[in-house]
Amino acid sequence: MLHTILIVILILALIGALPTWPHSARWGYYPSGGLGLVLLIVIILMLTGGA
Repeated sequence: MLHTILIVILILALIGALPTWPHSARWGYYPSGGLGLVLLIVIILMLTGGA
């Protein structure tokens, strides 16, 4: 149950970090890339049973 909530929160943060707003246009894809990496690590840990 906790893993599902964590993945949902990370996906929402990933969508929120996309540089689509005027104030974040010059950030590039660094915030969403970092959150994507965290999401990928969490998914791999869940699939391998490490978390």
